[in-house]
Amino acid sequence: MKKISSYLTVFLLCLIANTLVAQENYKDKIEELKEQKEKITLEEKEALKDEVESINKRLEQGAIDDEKADELKEEAARKRALNIENRLAIIDNQIALLERNEGEVLDKEKPIVVSDDDEGVTIRIDGEKWEISDNKYGWSKYDRRTYSDFIIAFGLNNAIIEGQSLNDTPYKVGGSRFFEMGWAWRTRVFNNTNFLRFHYGISFQFNGLKSKDNLYYVVNDEGETVQEEFPFSLNKSKLKLDNLVFPVHFEFGPSRTRISGDQVRYSLRHQFRIGLGGYGGFNMGTRQKIKYNENGSNQKLKLKGGLNSNPFIYGLSAYMGVDCFLLYVKYDLNPIFKSPSVEQRNISMGLRFDI
Repeated sequence: MKKISSYLTVFLLCLIANTLVAQENYKDKIEELKEQKEKITLEEKEALKDEVESINKRLEQGAIDDEKADELKEEAARKRALNIENRLAIIDNQIALLERNEGEVLDKEKPIVVSDDDEGVTIRIDGEKWEISDNKYGWSKYDRRTYSDFIIAFGLNNAIIEGQSLNDTPYKVGGSRFFEMGWAWRTRVFNNTNFLRFHYGISFQFNGLKSKDNLYYVVNDEGETVQEEFPFSLNKSKLKLDNLVFPVHFEFGPSRTRISGDQVRYSLRHQFRIGLGGYGGFNMGTRQKIKYNENGSNQKLKLKGGLNSNPFIYGLSAYMGVDCFLLYVKYDLNPIFKSPSVEQRNISMGLRFDI
């Protein structure tokens, strides 16, 4: 059953049969049907108005041209006109049937069977076949609302420190990096346009901060996390923060629209898009990796925890690009440490791929 007129016809005929079986007061029923006739034209006109508004929106967004818009409006108008004609004819037949039989038309035991095949919609009442003609003007089947993507992002990492510019941070730019991977879902917000999408999912973020000037992190006697100079010559001092977060973005941008018969499909291929939102989650672990030289011998230390890192992660993020290739930035609103001498907040910039 692909057409709205078929569904309406099936519904109304079944309603008639059930009413006749129940043997209601047929005169009251006839009055109800006459009132229903007055509503049919208004209902179809309102439906046509909504369809025309939807077509105009698609025209404004560039999804279709003027010629296609006029064609769709003409088809919508013809469909609604046929709907009115068919629905009024059904009501008139119901009234005539009730008046002729004084309400006693069907027995309770007479079955009603509705079937749908290549020939259209067919109703059988007590074995008698009622055929319903169909027309080519039906609802469009829009693309499914939700798709999913595998997310990979990587790039440079650093920290914004209270009272300092980004250029003055004690971290090496090239050595401080981040990596993110996860799964995201993209849901179309509106039924008949793909301009706005709701993008949400789950990700693992791995942020690295590589210290310079022979510094490493310790917790002092006052319980504050601070950087101090290491007693030996450092080859490497890197802080790693592993987070589990739940990103949420509103994604904007055009999409290619393909109309084939009664199907509408949207595609983001070769289309520009931008996402604005944020994330929240938890810190799964904090580690400090230290490599140093002691009396000519290379040594390694891996220290887990103990730095009062913030257990809750939340921040802002954004991306923009074409197709699946996106520029990506994220910024933690939470300080890295719960009790720092100076507050630091992680910031990352890089590339993101929605595969």
